[in-house]
Amino acid sequence: MSKAVWKGAVIAESDKTVEVEGNQYFPPQSLHREYFKPSKTTSQCPWKGTAHYYDVEVAGERNADAAWYYPEPSAAANQIKDHVAFWKGVRIER
Repeated sequence: MSKAVWKGAVIAESDKTVEVEGNQYFPPQSLHREYFKPSKTTSQCPWKGTAHYYDVEVAGERNADAAWYYPEPSAAANQIKDHVAFWKGVRIER
């Protein structure tokens, strides 16, 4: 079971993550949604497509754009459609 942890809170957990480029992508149903706030940030990956972001908020502390996902990935990245990956201090534990 993989877990995404920030500020001591488990924000996602799953035994069905997908690894791409060293990042664990968590299925959408594995997120503890109370910790996720929509962000207007997007970025472009040359082969995966347009990434969208979430801010992660735990106990009133916000980690801006700490999670990203691809709602409409390229065909080559379809296995991570809507799956969420993390950075900016979010730890992945296995």
